[in-house]
Amino acid sequence: MKNLSKYSVVALAAVFFFSCGNAQKENEAGTKTGSEVVATDSLSKAAAQLGKVEFEESAFDFGQVKEGEQVKHTFVLKNTGDAPVILSKVTASCGCTQPEFSKSPILPGGTSDIHVTFNSEGQVGKQQKIITIQSNASNGMTTVQLKGEVLAK
Repeated sequence: MKNLSKYSVVALAAVFFFSCGNAQKENEAGTKTGSEVVATDSLSKAAAQLGKVEFEESAFDFGQVKEGEQVKHTFVLKNTGDAPVILSKVTASCGCTQPEFSKSPILPGGTSDIHVTFNSEGQVGKQQKIITIQSNASNGMTTVQLKGEVLAK
């Protein structure tokens, strides 16, 4: 009797395993059926309802400055998407560059400023500082640049 029970369990498991794969078979027209269609539609709607970050300028060239001067610039971003955007993290590629940003939601069509201060002390030569912006937007990670040349004192 014990052997019969083992075989019954194995047979039931096999039937269950193979029948689950049939739920998402393609129909005669070659299109997906069942839960796969619902999931795809939900993903499409969710993607269409995300915010999107766009900058007025992707790079700012501050030209030439003398070592020790501070360069300040404001990057303006606009939410061109369909849902509010929240900036979660804004970082710079170097400790000499400090970004400041608002954590308030940016509504669709709205703008927000990212204020960047570059301290040129000890940074002689050509400079290119990358500011990385992380958010809940469809383009969740974007960058802008601050570049120029620092002349020795």
